[in-house]
Amino acid sequence: MRRCGAGELLRYPRSPLDRQNAPHLSLGFAMRFILPALLINIVIILIPALLTVAMAFVDWDGVSTPVWVGFENFRTIFADPVFFSALLNNIKWTLIFLTVPMVMGLAAALMLLVVRRGRNFFQIVYFLPVIIATVAVARVWQGMIYNPESGLVGWLKLHGIVLTDPLARPTTSLYAVATVDLWHWWGFLAVIFFAALRQVDSAQIDSALLDGASLLQLMRYVLIPAIRPTVTLMMIMTVIWSFLAFDFVYVLTQGGPAYSSEVLSTLSYRYAFYNYTIGPAAAVALVISFFGLIATFFYVRIQQRGGD
Repeated sequence: MRRCGAGELLRYPRSPLDRQNAPHLSLGFAMRFILPALLINIVIILIPALLTVAMAFVDWDGVSTPVWVGFENFRTIFADPVFFSALLNNIKWTLIFLTVPMVMGLAAALMLLVVRRGRNFFQIVYFLPVIIATVAVARVWQGMIYNPESGLVGWLKLHGIVLTDPLARPTTSLYAVATVDLWHWWGFLAVIFFAALRQVDSAQIDSALLDGASLLQLMRYVLIPAIRPTVTLMMIMTVIWSFLAFDFVYVLTQGGPAYSSEVLSTLSYRYAFYNYTIGPAAAVALVISFFGLIATFFYVRIQQRGGD
């Protein structure tokens, strides 16, 4: 007699009774695996999210009894000029990361695709900054690059090129912090894009080369269209992560000088742990989540159109 696996027993019930119970049994069997993850998400994600929404509508200092104030916290943050400055900085940050690291990652991925020798070594080198702790990266750049006395800026000053600490200037602080995050981030995109490029059908690449396509034409008409889903996903995730930017800004400038590098996440932190106003902090957090939801909505729509 042929042995039947568990999957076959679920697909082919042996009796009418089993046929009636099979869907319930299979659902119960699946729930054993779903419930632990579902409970973890409810406790760690859903409940804190709902509490954050609730705190956005109350006046609370973290100690006393919360008092319902409705939309007063949103009126507070919208009346604060620092909020719009932080929002503008987040938009600038997003535009930077949607362009510079994307181009760098695609260029490096193309190089890895063309240059076969030493490919693994270069992947490790590109990805190495990603696995280094952000605080360590920030401190290295702050001390060895931007420091006007002991860093690269100080070395240039000794050789006649007078520069100031870009972290201390309102006109350059945001871009100086973004540069550090760019160095930390672009290698991840390079490895992701390279993995996607390796899945492109080699016959398409060979046909384009036989037709006399240049490297730029190959990228434009063959490779980038083939990896468009990956590029789209990385762009959507970049938008979400850009509005969540916090660590490099807080370690390097704490939003200064004069709020020139303030972003929404550091502003929310300032409301909560400097001013002890939890309500406005939660309201800013909801604004951040709103932009993440917009990015997610567009990604889902693009995926649906791709599946049609």
